[in-house]
Amino acid sequence: MSRTALRICPLCEATCGLTLTIEGSRVTGARGDRDDVFSAGFICPKGASFGAVDGDPDRLTGPLVRRDGELREATWEEAFDAVAAGIRPLVERYGPNTVGIVLGNPNVHTVAGALYPPVLIGALGTRSLFSASTVDQMPKHVSSGLLYGDANAIPVPDLDRTDHLLLIGANPLESNGSLCTAPDFPGRLKALKARGGTLTVIDPRRTRTAKLADRHVAVRPGTDALLLAAMVTVLFEEGLVDTGELAPHLLGVEELRGALADFTPESVSGACDVDAGLVRTLARELAAAPTGVVYGRIGTCTVAHGTLASWLVDVLNILTGNLDRPGGALFPQAATDRTPRPAGPGRGFQLGRWTSRVSHHPEAKGELPLSALAEEIDTVTEEGEPVRAVITVAANPVLSAPDGDRLDKALAGLDFMVSVDPYLNETSRHAHVVLPPPPPSRSPHHDFAFNTLAIRNQVRYSPAAVPLEPGRMAETEIMARLVLAVSGMHGAEPDAVDGMVIDQTLGKAVKEPHSPVHGRDPRELAGQLTGATGPERRLDMMLRLGPYGDGFGVRPDGLTLEKLRAHPHGIDLGPLRPRLPQPLKTRSGKVELLPGPIADDLPRLREALRRRPDGLVLVGRRHLRSNNSWMHNVPALTGGSNRCTVHIHPEDAARLGVRDGAAVRLKGAGGEITAPAEVTDAVRPGVVSLPHGWGHDRPGTRMNHARKDPGANVNQLLDGSLLDPLSGNAVLNGVPVQLTALT
Repeated sequence: MSRTALRICPLCEATCGLTLTIEGSRVTGARGDRDDVFSAGFICPKGASFGAVDGDPDRLTGPLVRRDGELREATWEEAFDAVAAGIRPLVERYGPNTVGIVLGNPNVHTVAGALYPPVLIGALGTRSLFSASTVDQMPKHVSSGLLYGDANAIPVPDLDRTDHLLLIGANPLESNGSLCTAPDFPGRLKALKARGGTLTVIDPRRTRTAKLADRHVAVRPGTDALLLAAMVTVLFEEGLVDTGELAPHLLGVEELRGALADFTPESVSGACDVDAGLVRTLARELAAAPTGVVYGRIGTCTVAHGTLASWLVDVLNILTGNLDRPGGALFPQAATDRTPRPAGPGRGFQLGRWTSRVSHHPEAKGELPLSALAEEIDTVTEEGEPVRAVITVAANPVLSAPDGDRLDKALAGLDFMVSVDPYLNETSRHAHVVLPPPPPSRSPHHDFAFNTLAIRNQVRYSPAAVPLEPGRMAETEIMARLVLAVSGMHGAEPDAVDGMVIDQTLGKAVKEPHSPVHGRDPRELAGQLTGATGPERRLDMMLRLGPYGDGFGVRPDGLTLEKLRAHPHGIDLGPLRPRLPQPLKTRSGKVELLPGPIADDLPRLREALRRRPDGLVLVGRRHLRSNNSWMHNVPALTGGSNRCTVHIHPEDAARLGVRDGAAVRLKGAGGEITAPAEVTDAVRPGVVSLPHGWGHDRPGTRMNHARKDPGANVNQLLDGSLLDPLSGNAVLNGVPVQLTALT
């Protein structure tokens, strides 16, 4: 007999509620949960294919250990014995920084990925941390850190109440939204227009989102910061700056005016290929709207001035009085956020507390650029030992980082490698130990990360929909045992990790004067926690200490895990609301509009005023039925429009002799690839577009469907040398390439 179970979808940032149909232990169907307090029944093709993702026959069912050069099936005990034997001697002989940790995008979609990597990093004591953030959103973290003192204080657009939405470098009809958790983004944009609001899209491609817009501005790739700076200048020149109730919380408004004075619409027009009059119109319309908000995403981050562009998005919202007000950009308040501290000066945000060994890239938010991983492994210098071991957690940097060929070779030469991954993919094939987590239906779910970016405050929890099969290990236990194996505590019970975190967290909480448990006994508090597992007890603790929590009995109506489990469709906590100055952690206690690192980077932006690309430049693109490299093995999510083709404008195709469907060769600083051309006016002249995450043609993987149509790895066109200097983010868009017709 079939049954149903509720599950929050973990396949993209929209976090929609699903109703699963289950027969035995197999998920046979998925539909939207109409009673979900956040998504109200919305579902996209990825969510509808949850059963196919969950039941992929190529998922590994048990650990693999390398013996005599080959990965072979092993017991969990053998696997963790091998991890302890492989990692600890390297740490003790060469130091903790010789162990690199690489965290992939799927980490933020799981309970284990949220709770255990910080413990793993702390247990190793390594500074060699790399993640997908530096090929994605790190510029936004850095700009937020510099503006607000907290790299995770990212304001999101109040989509449901705004009158004017300006999207730059974002295509939420394909991505479902990013750094802005919003189920049914398409429906919300249509609702904006239906209530008389305005949608403007700035993008070099006529995306599905751009087609919905009232105005589409096809800016030249990589010039987002110039365009936004010119809009700021217009606000100052024409007396349109109106910070309203923000004024007491701002520092540096007049300094900002002078710093950006050179970036007039006329001066940026040639570089951006946008008429100066249109730039002025964009600024005037934003200032005139009753409420308005600028939202920038991956297109503004993965460019040469990614941090400046991300900063200017917020600056525009601030100068028009749209930060921290309904209909503008607001700071979400997640249920598992730390206990809100009183407003006042904080410790601020620092960049470059240490640097990478080879190229001396400064750290950002504790991370080094993923682009630098290969050289940190394969380059010997006098400044310390190279990375000798790597632990990847849900990461495939051979496809997601620049110059995958070099990284591929570097990983093959490691002394030891561990991969926590359900697949034997282009990266994990190099591992000495592979630790596969179970399918998502076998895991509980709570969105620790995405609720901090949600357009409405809410909280939801999904227990595992299907019990673990014999011989499988929960992802949380895998991560806990990994922590123990690398930290010298191999053989201890995995609950020891959760117990340690609980003891440390409660021990700090009772010493904080603003905490609801100040002065209480942490052991007594720990005894009140509910939950069948260590991770559930940690979630209960975070809910109780959080902004809506019961404070361990202080607020009887507050949140607990028990209360949350009694509401399987979630609990609505209300619309976003103004929160300043509480989120600010700058040393001044104010929004610092012109931080030193930003001011120091503006001369580099002035140099860009004189640049004009002579040939073609590359941009990426998203697919609705994909998420980076990790869904190409699911037949239901491939084919159709989800193809690895080179979009090229008809004018460029005619000039270069390119026929639609024919093979073309793209060449960049990192190498060359071949892919079929798709002639379309959806890209502006001078631009070619290729999607991210393909290139499934390397030997030794076990992803049979993906290998049938492998596509080409667009990141192989990059050599890893182009980075946004403030954030270390790879420059993936606006990169010069050469294109040659092959047939």
